[in-house]
Amino acid sequence: MADLEGFILAGGASSRMGLDKSRLRLGGLTFVERVARALGPLAARVRLVSSRPDASAHGLPVVRDLHESRGALGGIHAALTNCRAPLALVVSCDLPFVTRELFDRLLSLHADAGDADADAVAPIQPDGRPQPLCALYSAASCARVADELIRAGELRPRELLRRVRTRWVAFDELADLPNSARFFENVNTPEDYEKAKAEARD
Repeated sequence: MADLEGFILAGGASSRMGLDKSRLRLGGLTFVERVARALGPLAARVRLVSSRPDASAHGLPVVRDLHESRGALGGIHAALTNCRAPLALVVSCDLPFVTRELFDRLLSLHADAGDADADAVAPIQPDGRPQPLCALYSAASCARVADELIRAGELRPRELLRRVRTRWVAFDELADLPNSARFFENVNTPEDYEKAKAEARD
């Protein structure tokens, strides 16, 4: 566990939801608590990345953005820059169905790829899009590239994965895990939240 730290991104504006997504609840737990429970058994420490004034109320140590108003890439950069371990698992709080089994799989695929060959391990969603907000990063090398991108005005998190040596994980490599179909359900709107609550009751 000393080789890995977990970071939960919770600094988004939540404009489409209309309220702070990190405080929404499923099964009696906030989204942040759900992600933290999945990360906790694997990570030496779990921290929250947020510039919200009340972020400490989640009960986790808080990492603040080093580059303000730079979106999700700014959050990833803050996580990687503050990471004291070689590896960082960075997860957005609005992915409340992630599991320890998913993170275990990403770690095992990184080990299979070899430290010299993979700077990041990132899943491909069922819709074919890469998911940079639920990915494993080599802290030092990826922090450097993230900083370069931000300074150049390139703020797309997927561009970070394209610039480093990424081990892409086809969804077929995750499909055998329990509840895999829900891993990357992004809860952005009230409609998404109602759907998630219904699925959590299944």
